[in-house]
Amino acid sequence: MKQNAYKEAGVDIDAGDALVDRIKPLAKATNRPGNMGGIGGFGAFFDVKGAGYKDPVIVSSTDGVGTKLKIAIETNQHSTIGIDLVAMCVNDILVQGAEPLFFLDYFATGKLDVDTAEQIIGGIAEGCRQSNCALIGGETAEMPGMYHGQDYDLAGFAVGAVERDQIITGETISEGDIVIGISSSGVHSNGYSLVRKIVSDAGLGFNDPAPYSNGQTIAESLLTPTKIYVRALMPLIKKHGTIKGMAHITGGGLLDNIPRVLPDGIGVRLDANTWEKPPVFGWLQSQGGVGPHEMARTLNCGIGMILICDAGKEKSILEQLAGAGEKATIIGVTTAVSGDDERVQIDNLEASWARN
Repeated sequence: MKQNAYKEAGVDIDAGDALVDRIKPLAKATNRPGNMGGIGGFGAFFDVKGAGYKDPVIVSSTDGVGTKLKIAIETNQHSTIGIDLVAMCVNDILVQGAEPLFFLDYFATGKLDVDTAEQIIGGIAEGCRQSNCALIGGETAEMPGMYHGQDYDLAGFAVGAVERDQIITGETISEGDIVIGISSSGVHSNGYSLVRKIVSDAGLGFNDPAPYSNGQTIAESLLTPTKIYVRALMPLIKKHGTIKGMAHITGGGLLDNIPRVLPDGIGVRLDANTWEKPPVFGWLQSQGGVGPHEMARTLNCGIGMILICDAGKEKSILEQLAGAGEKATIIGVTTAVSGDDERVQIDNLEASWARN
């Protein structure tokens, strides 16, 4: 009888066990109040009451990193891609007023490389640390024949909580409210199919120097991890009534994400001259010949998070964000719209790209 039949079929159980041993201390470093167990069980427990909530509503989100993974794989740079995974999930629940409590990941590959997997999950643990979120479990799937070479895929699952009377829905947003934009760290984790095509059509490789950034390769620039806004925004969120609505600017860009938080009859008018756009966006626009409307619908254009507040509250919000190390500015106001009116209007967008 064969003793290593499963290994010969392409699945190495010993490698999986070795990975679990390596990631246990990474997960332990993300421990927070409410966490009731460690990595390795069939399921993970979390005590929401132990996290300090009295009448909690659970908020959850799942997401991936998309084809940004292709750049990490091609250039063998895996240490930050896990931060992206966490960011995409925790920022989504944050906009509803929820504090991220715990996170689980799904990592699938054709052949498990323990060193690579440790780097990836180390990034996930770092993202959890940045968002005060416990990494309480996950799944590593080795599936030969499903993935080829060094390819892998990631998915993440974040669960948070908000007190029932403090949920942020955007339903109280009205005409004349102030729109604040918080800067992104770069392209974040959306639009990479377009980004990769532009790089390829330009005849460049990811290890080439970035034409728009001194001292970085294209890969180093594009792999800049998605910013996690939890620590900066939770103090504001817990001041109930300070923020009326929030939008995480992911796939769909500014044009599709902001309306998700707006009530019927309300739109926003933004001025693209009011915020700084990282040079990568200007290069992508000019090199790819991408129109301003498509830029604003595909990429974050330098704004990773939108806050909407009553007029008169913006000064204190901006001061608190600056104190938390965030670059934020007033980028527009809410407007009344009807019928076929565009929900998001952006002035000076085409001119602002020309200056990049």
